[in-house]
Parts: sequence; C-alpha cells; structure tokens
Amino acid sequence: MGKRKTNIFTAEDISRIEAEFKLLKDNLYRCDKPGDRALIDKAFQFANEAHRDMRRNSGEPYIIHPINVARIVNQEIGLGAKSVAAALLHDVVEDTEITLEDISKEFGPKIASLIDGLTKISGTYNKETNSLQAENFRKMLMTLSDDIRVIIIKIADRLHNMRTLEAMPEHKRLKVAGETIYLYAPLAHRLGLFAIKTELEDLSFKFRHPRIFDEIARKVKLDEKKNLALINRFSLPIIDRLNDNNIIFDISGRFKSIYSIWKKMQSKNVPFEEVYDLLAVRIVFEPGPEMSERAQCWQIYSLITDIYTPKPDRLRDWVSRPKPNGYEALHLTVMGPEGRWVEVQIRSQRMDDIAERGFAAHWKYKGDTAQTESELDKWLKHIREMLANPMSDPIAFLDDFKMSLFSSEIMVFTPKGLLVNLPKGASALDFAYEIHTDVGNKAIGAKVNYKLSPLSVMLQSGDQVEIITSSIAKPEKEWLEYAHTAKAKGAIKGALRDESKDRIQKGIEMLEQKLSELGILPNSEIIKKLLDNYELLNKEELYSRIALGVINLEDLRKVLKKAPESSFNKFWKLAVGGVSRRQEPEKETKGEAALIDKKHPYLLRENVNNSGNSYLIAKCCNPIPGDEVVGYIAPDNSIVVHKPKCPVAVKLLASEGNRIIQVRWTIHKLASFLARISINGIDKLGLVNEVTNIISMELNVNIRNINVSVYNGIFEGTIDLYIHHTRDLNNLIMQLSNIKGIASVKRVEEFMEE
Repeated sequence: MGKRKTNIFTAEDISRIEAEFKLLKDNLYRCDKPGDRALIDKAFQFANEAHRDMRRNSGEPYIIHPINVARIVNQEIGLGAKSVAAALLHDVVEDTEITLEDISKEFGPKIASLIDGLTKISGTYNKETNSLQAENFRKMLMTLSDDIRVIIIKIADRLHNMRTLEAMPEHKRLKVAGETIYLYAPLAHRLGLFAIKTELEDLSFKFRHPRIFDEIARKVKLDEKKNLALINRFSLPIIDRLNDNNIIFDISGRFKSIYSIWKKMQSKNVPFEEVYDLLAVRIVFEPGPEMSERAQCWQIYSLITDIYTPKPDRLRDWVSRPKPNGYEALHLTVMGPEGRWVEVQIRSQRMDDIAERGFAAHWKYKGDTAQTESELDKWLKHIREMLANPMSDPIAFLDDFKMSLFSSEIMVFTPKGLLVNLPKGASALDFAYEIHTDVGNKAIGAKVNYKLSPLSVMLQSGDQVEIITSSIAKPEKEWLEYAHTAKAKGAIKGALRDESKDRIQKGIEMLEQKLSELGILPNSEIIKKLLDNYELLNKEELYSRIALGVINLEDLRKVLKKAPESSFNKFWKLAVGGVSRRQEPEKETKGEAALIDKKHPYLLRENVNNSGNSYLIAKCCNPIPGDEVVGYIAPDNSIVVHKPKCPVAVKLLASEGNRIIQVRWTIHKLASFLARISINGIDKLGLVNEVTNIISMELNVNIRNINVSVYNGIFEGTIDLYIHHTRDLNNLIMQLSNIKGIASVKRVEEFMEE
C-alpha cells in the first residue's frame, strides 16, 4: 500500500496511534507468557520510531497499518507474540533505513527471518521473462520450508490493504484486487482461514466489479429482514429438539457471501432470484463424554432430518474425511419454510475453532488428534518439494502453485488399498508421481480398476490404480498436457530440463568435433551464420537439433561457404513473409501506448477501418462497448482490452499488474464487435426463421454464424452477432425472449472466436 513522507505528526495523529495500539494490547490473545507483552511493546516503539512522519495514501499515519495487521494476526487468526511483533515490524526494512541486521540485533534471528520473508525483492529483473510480482510471491513462499507464519502475516497484510484499498488509484486497485483473487484468497482457503478467505473474495470482487457488487449487495439487503425471520422460524423446532436431547450448542444464521452468490449465478447461468441456497444455519456443539464428535454430528443430523426433508445430493461429509485445509464439518441442505432450501452446518467447538482460525487452531489441536499427518501437513510437504526444485520462470511457478491450491479433491487407492488424495481432474500420470518421482519418470501405462488404461486417463474418486513401469521409459514433453498436479509438472519439467542439458552438451561436442575435422576454430561468427541459416533463435536450440540429428553436420562446409544475406533481402523477407523468428526485440517506442498516463483512463476510441488502432480486443473474452474492461500493455506496446473477470485478465493482474491500465469506452456508432448469445426453447415450425427475422430485419443486426440443434422437441443453439454496444445486445435479448416458445436467451460471456 502506498506511503509518503509528510510533515511532523499532529497531537491528533499521536492520539490516534496510541488509541489503535491500545486496542491491540487490550485484546491480545495467547500472549500471556513472560516477556510476551514486553516484546510487543518494544516492537511497537521500534516500528513507530522507524515510520515516524510517514503517511499512507489515505493520509493516516503509516504505523496504523502495521498495528492493524498485528490485530488481524492475533485476534482474527490467533498467532502469538512473535508473530504480533513481526507484523508490527513487517514494513520497517522495506520502507526505512533499518536493516535486517538491526532487526536481528534488537529482536533475534527468528523475527529477523520472518521480516526477511515479508520484505519484497528490490533491484532489477528480466522484464521479458520474469514478473516482479511472481518473484516476490515465490520469495515469500520459500519461507514455507522454514516458517509458515510469514505467509499468515502476509495474508493479514493483504487483508488490511484490501480493507483500505479505496485510497489507491484505480489501476493499482485493479492490480491488488487481481492478485488477491488469484492467489491470496485461495491461499487463505488452503490454510483454513475461511472467514478471511471470504472477506478477501468479497473485497476483490467489489473493486473489480463495483456495479455488480453493489447490485447484489442491494438485493441481499432488501431480502435481509424477510430472510432473518425465515431463519428464526426454521431454527425454533431444531432448538427445541436439541434441548430435549441435552445437547449444549450455539445456533446462528448467515447468508452466502456476495462473491459466492455471483459465482453461483455464473456457474448456473441464473439470476439472483434463482439462487436457491442463499441461507445457512450453523450449529456448534460442546462434545459430551458419552460419544465421539463424529457420532454426535450424525446424531444432530438425524434429529434435524426428523424435522425437515433433506436434499440427498447436497450431503457433504467432512467429518469422516476432513478437507485438505483441515476443515471438518457435516453439511446438509433441507427443505425449510415457504419452500426454501436451507443449508445446515454441524460442527463441534474444536471444528469451529479450526474453521475460523485455520492454521493456528490446527496446530493448537494437533496434539489432541490421533492423526500423525493431517491433510494440511501433506499439502505443506508438497509445497516444500515444489520449492526445492524451483523453475526458472516465476510465472510458470505461479501457475503451478495456483494449481496446488485447488481444494476439490478425489480419493483413489493403490493396489494394496492405501488411500491417495489428488485434485479433481488428475490423471493416472499424476497418481504415478504422487507415489514417487521415480515411478512417474518410468511409467508407461496404468491399470485402473484392473483395466489397462493410458497414463492420460482421468481418474474418478474410488478408482484403484496400478502403475506399469519400464526401466527404459522417460518423461516426454506431451506428458505436460495431461499432468495436472504441481508435483507431476515440476518433476516432468525437471527431467526434460536435465535431458535438454545433456543434449545441448552432446551437440556442442558434435559441432566442435566437425569443425575440428574441417580445420576451423569455433567462434561467434560461425555460430551466428548457423543460426541465420537454420532460422533459429539461440545457440541452445542449435546444439539441441544437432544432437537430435535434425541438423546434418555433413552439410556444414556448404552452409559456411554461403554468402551473407544482404540487408535488402532481409528487409524483403520481413515485408513479404511476416516477422522473422530471428528479428531482434524492438526497443520500446515512444508511441501512443508508451505515453499512457496511468492516473487517467485510456480512451478506447472508435476506428471503423481498424487502421492504426492502438488497442486490440482480447479473443478470450470478447468485450464490447458497455462492458466493464481493463487494459493490458502487451510487450509490443499495444493495448489489449479484457473483461476484468476473464481468467486471462485475472492472471495478468496477479503476475504483471504494472502493465494493467484503466480504459474507458468512447461512443461507438459505426464499429461492430462480435458477441454470442445462447438460446433455447420448444421447437416449432418457423421458429428459427422468426428469430433471424427479428435480429436482421427489425433490429438491423448482422449475424455472423448460427448453430441450432433439436432433440426430443427441445431446441438449443448459439448465434454470433456484430454489436455496437451492450445496450443493443440487451434490447435484442429482450425482444427474442418475447417470442412464443423461447424459454431463455442469454449472452455467452466468454467464447473463443472461430
């Protein structure tokens, strides 16, 4: 979050700082050991002095931010005194003259190590291949092998930054919000910080899609009183039944978060009014001595289903098998009053503590459970393995790490009946690498439920898998297409990298030997001539092709005798054949895109002929005028326009946020943009003709493509249209919806242009 030097603090500033620190000190949790409070006092005084006269973009004293991060770390997550001290000090090294050595001297090596993990990378980096955002994230993750508290403090830091993001310029808000939904919210979820994950998702959504957020929030507010009354009516019979059975419990109602409502609207393609499970009731019970927590969960389940009819396909049993982030609970959905579905969550006090405080509670209760290694422990072990073999490209690392955060998992079995957890969509190859890297590297096939299958076969929960290996097998590049887990991808890339190094070395030796036979000493001119002749990008590719036999060294004398190509010929090749692979990267031009003022929106002006257009419409999400959009400055200095919710845009926000800019549509009256609608209904004679007539004749919209199929009297299809603005598209959808027999007409938000 931005910070700046300013005038000396006023008496009001000093009073505010003292009040904020008092709020922290008066509500400390798990900080009762001797020396804990003294350490926190010392860290505050040190940080307060270091950040003296610094203010955030909002104008408040900068020290307010570390104090609030410390409060989140302690009161919302449950970490102890050392973590509170590290949170208070987390920006000192990055933003002041204080060094890590100073921190180590004052507070010891452990706190200095935490601060080091929290301090961003400074200096230069390769702009072509690297992302500073990704490098910083990888540096922070490296501390997992050592101390996971760094990640927790960083999540707390991000949460407070999101809570105060209004003070930042819009393009920076988009960058931070994109990073948050792409990495920090899934990371909080994986560490079991459910409440924080939910708030991060909602805040990110608020800044990326403010209009949609406000609209859903308004509808939730309108229904609030009615829904609270419904929850009370629903809960009363349950309360009576639980009391009759002498169960000590708390019961509370809640609504789905705004982000989760929007996700349900998107995934089901339904309006707000048709999201049926908006309401949830949580029962947290005190376990009794007479039966286990799991048995009590099922007892309460039985009592509830005696009152209300359950929806069988919505039962979620996370007490028998906890989620990978440690979450334990029993979820069921039942039919409540007024024909409304209500979700009920059943948890013990211990389960609730783990659900709310995540990692900290996981370790607090670890000694109370018979499990030797929890699912969270296993995940941390996987991340450490991934970090032990880091890839050269930090963005690829970011992608693989993101993949490891997915919590939707399947359970498969080894031939001996051992259980293995894998992400949903994992292949037999992923299973092989999960067993052992050597098993994966030597795999040639699999038996799934005793049936011979290829390594690419997608596994289902409950499958029994046996891997067939061969001593001469080795990883192939194609494996990356059906490897799903970070562990498998990392191992394959590592093996291919090692093989490539061996091949390059072999190619060097083969070339040097051939040159020696010709009596020629190798030099840079010869290498350049060979690269030009074979139209290759670099020496590594040249050596690799020589080793593979793709380049025949018997032709070497002939190649070296060729006359050098003239500048005119090179120009002619570029002009006729397009950009050559050997063309050097151009220096950044002083064109329109290079002179963008990120503080103001870049205007997307109409250009009918598309000549000299300074922006491109992203093919992955096809935005049209009227849509919310963001701009990305591509390496060639052109501006690519995406919808903020487009997965490609979210990834760019998280990894190359410095290239993201605000963009705004101007009025477009002549230029047309491609959009797609989906349509379905009851088939009748002439219906398609009626649809196309309304589109073409009445609304004067050009149709590019129409694809309709009919099955058992129901028709469905898609129509691609050229549209000027979302207003025209909405008007068209409304007109088509009025045709008798049409059940639904919706815009397809993301599609690839064919």
